[in-house]
Amino acid sequence: MTQTAPAIPRFYFCHEVAAELRRTEAAVRWLWQSGALKSRVVGGRRVSTAEDLAAFFAEAK
Repeated sequence: MTQTAPAIPRFYFCHEVAAELRRTEAAVRWLWQSGALKSRVVGGRRVSTAEDLAAFFAEAK
């Protein structure tokens, strides 16, 4: 019987989110603080997932 490992989500750190959104890191931190972009703390660092970015783009219309 072969078991497959669960998929690990891709995490984006502040500078990576800024590059994806073409915004400054300060703007990303503001989006996180305001709740406009979902994030979580992993290992003491705030991150967003690819799903969070996709939802942010979907809501942007």
